[in-house]
Amino acid sequence: MGRKFLVALGSAALALSLAACSGEGAGSNGSSGGDKPSDLTIGVSMPTQTSERWIADGNAVKSKLEAKGYKVDLQYAGDDIPTQSQQVDQMITRGADVLVIAAIDGTALSSQLQAAASAKIPVISYDRLIRGSKDVDFYVSFDNYKVGVAQGTALLVGLGLLNKDGSKGTAKGPLNVELFAGSLDDNNTQYFFGGAMDTLKPFIENGTLVVKSKQTTPEQVAILRWQQETAQKRMENLLTSSYNDGSKVDGVLSPYDGISRGIITALQNAGYGSGAKKLPVVTGQDAEIASIKLINDGVQSSTVFKDTRLLADQAVNAAEAFLQKKQPQANDSETYNNGVKVVPAYLLPIATVYKDDIKATLIDSGYWTAEEVAAGQAKK
Repeated sequence: MGRKFLVALGSAALALSLAACSGEGAGSNGSSGGDKPSDLTIGVSMPTQTSERWIADGNAVKSKLEAKGYKVDLQYAGDDIPTQSQQVDQMITRGADVLVIAAIDGTALSSQLQAAASAKIPVISYDRLIRGSKDVDFYVSFDNYKVGVAQGTALLVGLGLLNKDGSKGTAKGPLNVELFAGSLDDNNTQYFFGGAMDTLKPFIENGTLVVKSKQTTPEQVAILRWQQETAQKRMENLLTSSYNDGSKVDGVLSPYDGISRGIITALQNAGYGSGAKKLPVVTGQDAEIASIKLINDGVQSSTVFKDTRLLADQAVNAAEAFLQKKQPQANDSETYNNGVKVVPAYLLPIATVYKDDIKATLIDSGYWTAEEVAAGQAKK
């Protein structure tokens, strides 16, 4: 993941910003095909309802497709791989015209995708790249490597080693940090962790940052299924095993807000946040409302905002392009190799949110209201 890769992703992000300004994106070119929307069905497979993010994604894709007149078969798999496989099988059997799939395990749907290809049903991989299959037709996601860079940078900013403008901060090391990564069966995990570690590595190598547990590989720090409870337990174990000598944790790299909340709970239970033992800097991702409240209250340090409304738009654009027998418009045709083929992709931009960014980035854009931020709960 070197400079050439960053330049390529930067070019993709520039192309995206230009396309966004002109209202274009995946599938924005072309005219409608012969079938009426009401005659066509799009199967939408989402991984779980345990995260508010995936509920919002599913609802957004469904509502935007239905607003255009399409029928939608939306299913949530409950974080269970056999359930998702069965649901996708049923979508194919019921005659879906396009499939939009956010996979639980990016390698577990090969037979379903083969059946879809045999039935000439295009497959759009949604946010998580489906791996090990030639039968993935398009990928819509965010700039996942840059998500990791943003998380690593946010940790450095929170620790005072960098300023928000990228200039050198006033803090001095050594500072103790611990690392968390997402689920290894999610292809995005390698991009998030790779981007973060590329950002943090110079500070670790020169001794400014110290990982006391010495757990630095993805296999050591991964949290299966991104579960909050699993993250809390791992943080508790780290505190017991590596910080029982009176030392303290200064920062934690967390890849997702649910994981962040588990980490924070473990830290608070260990006495952080009370008296002179201040809470460490904790990063995040997805701008979940519970974590936005924590950021607003000065508990969590930051999150990475990925506007899922825009992601849903691109999934709808790509689905429409396929229904019109056209190829969706990609802004990255080189980066996302799923092990069998390079899948053409449309990548969306991301934004880091600190406390003073909440109003401009989230409230003014209508993503959350001020009342929701204050309550830490989305309105029904």
